[in-house]
Amino acid sequence: AAVFLGLLCLLLLAGLITLVFLYKRHCGHWRSFGSKYYYISSEQKTWEESREDCRQKGTDLVIINSEEEQRFLIDLNKRVWIGLTDQEKEGVWKWVNGTALSTRYWLPSQPDNYREEDCAEILVDDHDPLLKWNDIPCSQKNDWVCETVDV
Repeated sequence: AAVFLGLLCLLLLAGLITLVFLYKRHCGHWRSFGSKYYYISSEQKTWEESREDCRQKGTDLVIINSEEEQRFLIDLNKRVWIGLTDQEKEGVWKWVNGTALSTRYWLPSQPDNYREEDCAEILVDDHDPLLKWNDIPCSQKNDWVCETVDV
């Protein structure tokens, strides 16, 4: 009976270790904020590649709807793609769901379309604590954030 109990404990321990490993591998990049979940990448891709990764997860690039959400993303302390682009028409910024831009957190003098910059990122800098958006070429590689209401 003692041998059986010992084997059972080892089996349970192995199962627990496996669950922790799987969680870190598949769920470790997800964070919750409010009623939403955010996937925070740990690699860099172009804006289109980042969006495709989000879509494969059943999500899309993040759409920022509030100052609180903006601050949450700034607290990541990394440059990330957001779901904002003016690829359809220069100067007309839209979110990936097609809605027009209303709330704006552009850095001073941004967007400036310097060098065909059609995609938006959150830039980590020491200037304004809230205004962090910057337009850059969509071909540049950045980390990214996907957003969903459930995982």
